[in-house]
Amino acid sequence: MTSRSSANEAWVRRALAVAGTADPRDVPVGAVVYDAAGREIASGTNTREATGDPTGHAEIVALRAAAAALGTWRLEGCTLVVTLEPCTMCAGALVLARIATVVFGAWEPKTGAVGSLWDVVRDQRLNHRPEVYGGVCEEECAAALRDWFRMNHR
Repeated sequence: MTSRSSANEAWVRRALAVAGTADPRDVPVGAVVYDAAGREIASGTNTREATGDPTGHAEIVALRAAAAALGTWRLEGCTLVVTLEPCTMCAGALVLARIATVVFGAWEPKTGAVGSLWDVVRDQRLNHRPEVYGGVCEEECAAALRDWFRMNHR
């Protein structure tokens, strides 16, 4: 196992831990932003139900917190780690934030925009395209989501 894949796995497991802190009404997705040195600078969970904010996806919450922590919207050199493949809104936001690398756990065939349904982050028409590592700790991430949906009958 390479050191990059070891770090990715550890980071996704950290995002899973963050997901576990989500409000029980929200789908348990966790996101963590790391700086270029690999230090955690921000995290977030889904907050749509808790806040009534349609943009309250874990990625958006974490990106906003990272921008506040760094004092800039340009998150160049940063890595966004999330337990579920980002949707089009989140993929667009991470591209606009200049995230260098995206690491995610479970694929999302219904709304995924980092390779499943769409591939926003690799669109050649955009001026920024992050490096992507998908399917990291995929089964663990998918199981957490399946369990939540089973318990919440959605």
